[in-house]
Amino acid sequence: MITKRIIPCLDVKNGRVVKGVNFEGLSDVSSPVDLARYYSDNGADELVFYDITASAENRSLFTDILRQVARSIFIPLTVGGGINSLDDFHRVLKCGADKVSVNSGAIKNPGLIREAALKYGNQCVVLSVDIKRINNSFTVFSKGGRENTGMDAIQWIKNCVGNGAGEIVVNSIDTDGVKTGFDLEMLEAVCNAVQVPVIASGGAGCIKDFVTLFKKLPKVDAGLAASIFHFGEVQISHLKSELIKNNITVR
Repeated sequence: MITKRIIPCLDVKNGRVVKGVNFEGLSDVSSPVDLARYYSDNGADELVFYDITASAENRSLFTDILRQVARSIFIPLTVGGGINSLDDFHRVLKCGADKVSVNSGAIKNPGLIREAALKYGNQCVVLSVDIKRINNSFTVFSKGGRENTGMDAIQWIKNCVGNGAGEIVVNSIDTDGVKTGFDLEMLEAVCNAVQVPVIASGGAGCIKDFVTLFKKLPKVDAGLAASIFHFGEVQISHLKSELIKNNITVR
């Protein structure tokens, strides 16, 4: 069995980590540098850093805080938010990111993924997709979940993987922050459509949700969560112990 990864996510706004429900009602959590260091020291396999308002505000990602985060951790770092060009890829990688996550930028410029994959390699290009059910169809949203693109999510993901995306983060807007479990139906549809690593995001409320995720969908490579880790509801060491007890391979 593929070793499963546990990935905390830092949603950063105005230099602070924030968290909301269904992508709305954001509240302050902590310093991204302090949280990043804590996760690096306490069993996280990777870390995701999203500047969550960069695309909506049409600005570049804040690089000063990113540099501080990158310097303070010893695990792989994926960074996203306001990634619209190869220059943005270069700038973020130069600041210490290992992988770059693109979402709205790829929607605006579908050629961006192919260009980035050719220059930096598929393993560096992460497609992050914000998905919501509209009339029982999985639909892509952009600009931090604010704008309905009308695009079919599964077809969009297949196209992006065909262009060189090496990993997919599936963000379920329907389950974000609700803590009722991952969106298994949505994740299964994505796993069946592509052969690259799939990261589940949105809905984790307890350790059992991760066990259910990896048991029911063994193709999923990683579970990503924010608030349950930020507020100490789940310790990563305890989570990994329970996964091992359930014969799920972790680092």
